[in-house]
Amino acid sequence: MTNLLTILLMSPQKQGGEGSSWMSFLPLILIIVVFYFFFIRPQMKKSKDQKKFRQSLQKGQKVVTIGGIHGRIVELQETTVTLEVENGIRFRIEKSAVASSTADTIESK
Repeated sequence: MTNLLTILLMSPQKQGGEGSSWMSFLPLILIIVVFYFFFIRPQMKKSKDQKKFRQSLQKGQKVVTIGGIHGRIVELQETTVTLEVENGIRFRIEKSAVASSTADTIESK
């Protein structure tokens, strides 16, 4: 493993120095750019959209939690949400556990 790493890190020595050192870093720079555009940037966008969704939750909205529980929001606090599921059973969960909203909303009583 050490020999392979040594071989990969060795750069060819050329006369003129400046051009060869810049060209040896080019593949590393390209890898970083690809990681940014294909992994980091989409994850940041998804996180931003989830935060915006959780801030826009409303009483009476039907939602699904990350655990797959379907319910209707009956109460909102700063960091928690109270969901009502079938037969009047209520759960208090963290807002961060709300994954998505179903299409229809129910008017609050």
